Amino acid sequence: MSLEDKVGQLFVMHVYGHTATDPDQADVDTNLRELGVRDAAELIARYRLGGIIYFGWAHNTRSPHQIAELSEGIQKASPTIPVLISVDQEHGAVARIGAPATLLPGAMALGASGSHEHAREAARIAGAELRALGIRQDHAPDADVNVDPANPVIGVRSFGADPDAVAGFVAAQIEGYQSAGIATAAKHFPGHGDTTDDSHTELPHIHHTREEWDRYDAPPFRAAIAAGVDSVMTAHIVVPALDPSGDPATLSHPILTGILREELGYDGVIATDSLAMRGVRTKYGDDRVAVLALKAGADQLLNPPRPDAAWNAVIDAVRNGELTEERIEESVLRVLRMKARVGLLDQVLRVGPSTPPAPTPSVDATVGTPAHLVAADHIADATTTLLVNTDALLPLSPATHPRVLVVGADPRSPSGTTGPPTTVLAGALNSHGFRAVALPTGTAPDEATIEKAVAEAQGQDAVLVATYNITTHATTRDNTQAANTTLDQTPHPHARAHQATDPQDSNKNNNTTATTTTTGQIALVTALKATGVPVITLAIRNPYDVAHLPPVDAALASYCWTDVELRAAARVIAGRTAPQGRLPVPVRRADDPAQVLYPIRHGLTY
Repeated sequence: MSLEDKVGQLFVMHVYGHTATDPDQADVDTNLRELGVRDAAELIARYRLGGIIYFGWAHNTRSPHQIAELSEGIQKASPTIPVLISVDQEHGAVARIGAPATLLPGAMALGASGSHEHAREAARIAGAELRALGIRQDHAPDADVNVDPANPVIGVRSFGADPDAVAGFVAAQIEGYQSAGIATAAKHFPGHGDTTDDSHTELPHIHHTREEWDRYDAPPFRAAIAAGVDSVMTAHIVVPALDPSGDPATLSHPILTGILREELGYDGVIATDSLAMRGVRTKYGDDRVAVLALKAGADQLLNPPRPDAAWNAVIDAVRNGELTEERIEESVLRVLRMKARVGLLDQVLRVGPSTPPAPTPSVDATVGTPAHLVAADHIADATTTLLVNTDALLPLSPATHPRVLVVGADPRSPSGTTGPPTTVLAGALNSHGFRAVALPTGTAPDEATIEKAVAEAQGQDAVLVATYNITTHATTRDNTQAANTTLDQTPHPHARAHQATDPQDSNKNNNTTATTTTTGQIALVTALKATGVPVITLAIRNPYDVAHLPPVDAALASYCWTDVELRAAARVIAGRTAPQGRLPVPVRRADDPAQVLYPIRHGLTY
């Protein structure tokens, strides 16, 4: 392999288009503007690329058969060393591939189930479907411990707030994915769970002491390493107790080499989080970031915002002696080993006559099968958590409470293929014999909207309110270059990433979900409660909403707003299944956060 070939193996990039060689003209134009190539085949040829990551906003994930054909085209464009195709498919709040593929409960919902078997099975199903699509790595599971309820970027992506519990679920999911032939990625090292800042838009600081890091953040990563995790993804966060330099962990030799490699004994692939995120670009230019990440100990460079600058900077760093070719080869060997473990190098390594490689399972026989969909519903049934049930209002019966008004938030579907939540909830209740109607009121209902909801509540037997992150003030974005270009209004002077001219237009394409601190949802519940009609609240993202609301007749948490979780919540409300979920995080009082309102493992049943 030439130096250029070796360096190329370390890069993982996105590319626009639904095919490898014939994307839509709009995608060709975007590729030329952002990447300097027309399509995936040209990207692979120019950079000798080791990996490609799929995104919905890049138009890579339109349908299962299209994804499989794109994957096949990418491999045909790289005949010497196959490309490792990856995706962020955590499920729950982060899902790039939608229906008709199987959508499963996310991490915090699985944490609420308390079942490692459910977590393992969910990963096995997810992995089997990804492999049928030609994808061999999932950037999952999330190993962060969500100890801060105000965390704007992790939240329900975490299995919970108990480090040992999170560790168990992380190990179970690694086992599940690997049983399906999928490489895993524990993220975001050294732990992104205790911050109120979003590394997509700024550089967060974690103020844990070294002892606190060992106690709270390290256990899931230790468990991941013990379970044989294929890669560990870095976080763009500053942890002064681990490295006082002020550099983000992605660029920190003391953290990546000193702690992860030497102390924890990890010798697998270290992958950066997206190098387009603002958190890693605040101190150095885009060219230097790639070199510094490798010097720190990283092996894979994910999504550099200026691929040409990053790739050439690494080449130059080797030629001028800042990086040795031996150091590059160490990372290349780790990447190739990971490719070999998932079968990508079977034909490359085959010498002489041998048995042909096992065929990839077909799309139709694997993706979104009835068995997988039934399993997803079964797993979801164990996750819905009943927090409050005054006077045993739940379960509702169509005989006593036939008319149900469903109001609340309709956030955008993570995959773009589910929802809207109020309609899904109403439809699910109707399938159980109720006469439910949906009235979307949004995340910040105004006075007129609240008045309309109150008027509609008259004559109803119950009102179900879907609440969504009442206290969060953040913008949750895809971990991608495209999302960050809209944020990059004041880039580092050496960074010249393409910037969107109209953030509003860009947000339409970048799967942006805005959540804002608002009293509107609180006012809505208060006004509905004053009508005398029984009020049930369902927190469809973070479970902390109940602490900020007035007392209601019943309160539940579903941990996500995807259809599989909403249908499960409707079954609990209708009494078709008993609530089984238990809080994987504590819910603290809004007026006194030092006091726990509902502790970890709280959950009612009937």
